[in-house]
Amino acid sequence: MLPGAGEPLGLIAGNGRFPFLLLEAARAHGLRVVVAAIKEETDPEMNQRAAREPEAVRVHWLSLGELSRLIETFHREGVRRAVMAGQVKHKQIFSSIRPDWRLAKLLLHLRARNTDMLLGAVAKVLEDEGIHLLSSTAYLEPMLATPGVLTKRAPTQSERADIAYGLTVARAVAGFDLGQTVVIAAGACVAVEAMEGTDATISRAGEILRSLSESDKSSPPAQESTATEPAESGQDATTLDRRLTVVKVAKPNQDMRFDVPVVGVPTIAAMRSAGATCLCVEAGRTLIFDREAMVAAADAAGIAIIAERQADSAG
Repeated sequence: MLPGAGEPLGLIAGNGRFPFLLLEAARAHGLRVVVAAIKEETDPEMNQRAAREPEAVRVHWLSLGELSRLIETFHREGVRRAVMAGQVKHKQIFSSIRPDWRLAKLLLHLRARNTDMLLGAVAKVLEDEGIHLLSSTAYLEPMLATPGVLTKRAPTQSERADIAYGLTVARAVAGFDLGQTVVIAAGACVAVEAMEGTDATISRAGEILRSLSESDKSSPPAQESTATEPAESGQDATTLDRRLTVVKVAKPNQDMRFDVPVVGVPTIAAMRSAGATCLCVEAGRTLIFDREAMVAAADAAGIAIIAERQADSAG
């Protein structure tokens, strides 16, 4: 249930543009917004944004470990409904940030320190304190990926085969809450996302294939083929296609309150740098930021983008 008239919306802001987009959407609905900005993650530009509407947007800066202070801030501001927007890097779990007593107690009782377990536990604490977490797509439904090919170029037959395989692998990985992105080439899994994030995973895949190319250049020339060793004319004697396909999925039981898959212009920039030629996301469960700019960048780079329905991609 969304906030009623006169009721403020709490915004727990991570990094990137997501918090700003959600803030603008909430303001377009006439809501007053109380921002809990994470010192280690949120862009300092949030102060400038708040300064433009000092009566409608209030910003409170908190450390990632200050769960009690977050609750106290929202109580003081009259926040009963809130959203999480923007990434908090997974590696922060292992950083030097000191948790307060409430977060320390929460961490002590976690079976595993993965995203779902941690944020789910935080959501439970907030709920117990009378603060209900809304879907992070609240007010941003038009930004969810729609089914079909989004670019001028559709995926090739080989890219579609990599998409099918990538969806199988990505769903298995996402089911363990390890990551949501895999990078595939010629039916081989080149990289799987862990704590580093999507763009870093794509970059790592590009580095792996570049290292293979360098290895090929330094290897002795292949022997001429004999009658018992046929060779394909005009093709390199390699087993792995150098074209990369990126597949990003939601988790099988995706909690839309947090960690919703997001792609945008930086995704295309990372793909272009890595030599990736195709991107597949899940329709209805992936947010696309700056869709027009992202598609234009993909078209300019010859990259195909397709959004698959969950039922279609599972078949």
